[in-house]
Order: sequence, then C-alpha cells, then structure tokens
Amino acid sequence: MTRILAALLPLAIAACATPQASAPAPQTVTVGIVAINDFHGNLEPPKMAVPVPDGSGGTTYVPAGGAAWLASAIDMVAARHRYSTVVSAGDLISASPLASSLFLDEPTVGAMNRIGLEFNAVGNHEFDRGREELLRMQAGGCEAHTQRRPCAVEEFAGADFAFLSASTYTGDGSSLFPATGTKTFETPAGQIKLGFIGLTLESTPLLVSPEGIAGLTFGDEAEAINRAVPVLESEGADAIVVLIHQGAEQGENPDPNDCEGLSGALLEILGRLDPGVDVVVSGHTHQAYVCDYGTIDPARPLLLTSAGSYGRLVTDIALTIDPAADQVVAARAENVIVQSPGYATSRGETPATDAFARFEPRADIAAYVARYVDAAAEYAKRPVGRIGGGALRMWGEGPNTGGRLGLLIADAQLAATRDAGAQVAFMNTGGIRADLEPTADGRLTFGQIYAVQPFGNTLVTRTFSGAQLETLLEQGLAMADPKFLVPSQGFAYRYDLSRPAGERLVSMTLDGKPVDPQATYRVTMNSFLAQGGDGYAVFTDGTDAVTGGLDLEALEAWLDGEAPRPVPSAPRITAN
Repeated sequence: MTRILAALLPLAIAACATPQASAPAPQTVTVGIVAINDFHGNLEPPKMAVPVPDGSGGTTYVPAGGAAWLASAIDMVAARHRYSTVVSAGDLISASPLASSLFLDEPTVGAMNRIGLEFNAVGNHEFDRGREELLRMQAGGCEAHTQRRPCAVEEFAGADFAFLSASTYTGDGSSLFPATGTKTFETPAGQIKLGFIGLTLESTPLLVSPEGIAGLTFGDEAEAINRAVPVLESEGADAIVVLIHQGAEQGENPDPNDCEGLSGALLEILGRLDPGVDVVVSGHTHQAYVCDYGTIDPARPLLLTSAGSYGRLVTDIALTIDPAADQVVAARAENVIVQSPGYATSRGETPATDAFARFEPRADIAAYVARYVDAAAEYAKRPVGRIGGGALRMWGEGPNTGGRLGLLIADAQLAATRDAGAQVAFMNTGGIRADLEPTADGRLTFGQIYAVQPFGNTLVTRTFSGAQLETLLEQGLAMADPKFLVPSQGFAYRYDLSRPAGERLVSMTLDGKPVDPQATYRVTMNSFLAQGGDGYAVFTDGTDAVTGGLDLEALEAWLDGEAPRPVPSAPRITAN
C-alpha cells in the first residue's frame, strides 16, 4: 500500500500544481554503430561456426552466417539504439561463393542496400576485378569490365551506401573514393554528428593483380587518418570512427569479445593515430575481437573491434556522447553471433544451440538471395567429378601450408600445363577460398570447386633458374606473416623460421633430387602470382612465358574421370 501511494503521490501533486518549466534536455546521447567486415559475398550460410569458450575450459561451436540471418541480427542490434548506423570495414565483395561471384557480386551489393548499410571501407578484395569494376559497384550500370556479363539477372543500380578510401590515390593525388563521410542525428540534447574515415591497407598492391590497380597508389594508413581527423572535427563531428581494412590477431584465444595477446600489423598503425579517434572498426585478418585499446596505450583510449568474417558476427557498438562538449564520454562493444541453422560436413555435425540467440531469416532478404541462388543453380549443381575423401585447406593447427586441397590444386595445374613444359606448379594459399566436402561417394559439383577458386585466374608457365626458385621461396618465408607456396607432386621443401630472413629455406628437391641453382626449370603459377601478387616479385622475372587456360578449368579437368581422384595425403612442405 505504501509503495502504491508513493507512486501515485507525484501524479496527484502534478495535477494540482501550477505549470512548471519543462524538464531539462538530456546531457548525453547514446548512438549505436552496427559493424561488420569481410563479408565476401556469403549470401548463404557458409557452413562455418563461431568458436566461443564454454566456461569450462572447452569451446562451443555455433553455426552462423547467411545474409537473411545477418539482416535479422542487424535489425535486432539496431533496435537496441534510438539512433544507429550500419557500417563495414571492407572486403564486402569478391572471393565470394558462386551465387554472388557468378554475378559479379551485384547481389551482395543489392542485399546490403536492403539491409541498410551506409558506409563501407574499400578492402583489398574490392580491387580483385580492377578499378573500373569497383567504380561500377558504387555507381551502377551494366558496362562490362570482366569476362562475365553484368546485369545478368536484373539492372544493377549500384550501392546506396558510400565506399570510402582515404589512402587510395589516383594520378592527381585525390582519393579514389571520398576519404570521409558523416552521419547526423537530431536529438533532444542537440545535433549529434558521427565522422567516418574509411581506408584499405597500404600493402594492397601485394594482394591484387597489378594491372587492375594501374595508376593507383596506396598510402600510409595512419598518415591518411591523421589528415582526415581535423577535417571531420572542423565539420563538427562529435565522434570519429575509423573503418580500416587492416587487422589484428588474438592468437589462441577464441573469445570474440576479448583481445588477449593482441598482435598484428594494425597495432603499428594504432600507435601513430591522432588521439581524436574514438573507435576503430577493423578487418582483413578474419579474426573477431573487442578491445579497450586504452589498456594497451593510455594515450589512445579508443575502442577497437572486428566481427570476424562471412557475416557470422555483428558488432554492437554504443557511444555515449556529450554534444555540448563534442566528445565521447563512454564506449562499449559486443560481438553478437548471427546464429543460423546447424549443418553437417565430413567432419561431423554442428548443431544450433540455445546458449545463444537464434535468428529467423528476414523474409525479403531470403527471397532476394533465393533469386540469385536459383539463377546460379544450373552452374552450381553440375557434377564435375569425384575425390577420395574431404580435401581441406589446413593441416591441423599448424601454419597455413595449403592442406591436402592445396596439393590437389597444384597437381591439377601441373597436369594442365605439361604441354608447356611445366615441371612444377605453385599455388598460393590465400587463393584457396573454401574446403572441398564431397558427398559420401565422393561427388563434387561445379559450385563447390568454384567456391574454392572464384577469381578466374589463368595459368602461366615460365622458365626460372634454381637460384630464382630459392629466392622465390625465401621471399615468402621472410614475410612478417610467412607465406608458403604449395608445390605440385615431385617437389618438396623444408624450412626453419628460427633462422634469419633470407636463410630460412633448408632444402628443396624435385623428383627426389636437390634443385640445382644453375639449372633451369619450367614453373606454372596463376596469373595473380605471375604479376607479382602476394609479394612474390621473382615470379615476374621468369622467361619464355606460355599462357594457358583458367585455373578452375584445370581443377575440373583433373577431377574428371570414372574413378575418384585420390587426395594427396603427405605434406610437401615441412618444418625443420
């Protein structure tokens, strides 16, 4: 009774009292930023899980992803905030599964238009089909810049969201896309303006085909950010958010809401940032983390996030802003798992779990995706052959040396170029985009092998000396994050990363014999590597080049036959 009277008493007083001045306007406003990165056109659930600690020393694997489920998760997170915006930190498109890649990623842009994306930083993979095709992604239209026909399903209107590229410069020194963007909210506390800076990583030329970025330069990321900060401040930005396609790693920690043992190329950039930056939304490494960076560098108390990859996570960022002071007074973030239906592979089942929220697919996005999946079905379902078991990209938890699948691809490319004199073929591990999971009797479809190699590279065979091959392998081993070229059958090499850079190759053999530095060898690679991609400059030095067919055609031909193609089982790259 006392509690009821206490609740009613203010109402009675208010009814009898003379009018009073209205309550003062709130002093702060909380704004939500809904962030993703590295979506890579995964319109359908990618059959990949999000690993999270189970609280008992183990790990729970949660099935996640798919554009329709992602849309529902984004809607849920956005609904937590009265004011919100949706952003991406790059690699939204390319290296995509068939339903998106076959149609030049037009459906991914269409899906993101419907989801409500507002800003996307340009990632390295946005340049995979070249500068002009990327500009078409923004502006729309049906002009062809690749071998594939644009607008195959519908007229392409382009992105409703803005691509941002503060550190990508054209010949006259201007940025390819706008360096910054703003989002303004009218609130009872006054106008709130968020300023966004978007940029790709400086090493993009090492990751894409040089001919596709001719005339462009990629500058220092920190310098570009620091130039943009005062511009946004002069425009009245209350908070500054960086969307950068560069990232960090957590090591062995699977918690997507932690940043224990953080390392990686992004940290050097963060250490040079203007203290005016409030949030950094990152990508590229496909790792998930949330970090109060002020605990690492008190001079830069920013919030650092990444939502992993393939639309399996959404980052819910909340900024509490004092508009009178034009500053952020509090910030928090959480990675939300986009749980979708369970799935099964040759490695077993990954069921859905009640330990995390389950999302229903958003109907309009599901219908839109289905339109493109159906259009791709004729290609996707075509049988292409059989293999004798699953072919995965990784060997356990060790360095990424391409797994059994990398060996299978290298063997296919060697076989396809024997007529050009090829003695060995090398495959880059970054070009292997999915595992091969056959049916119980080993059958594979075109859609499956397309997901493995979606770039449309041609095969190139050139002559190199044995000394050049040594330099080539040393180039990869000397990198901060060592890269390994996967060799075809007959070629093997050993390495020792404890040795100084340039001396890490222990041995290399062809058909059981040491490679002779003075002898010459015919070597096959894909056209990305042939242009010096992934930092392998020596590939451009080969002579007597012969250009062959597509890498995907080579794999399909290798799989064609009555009997299942055996999957290589013994590693050809070994640590000393």
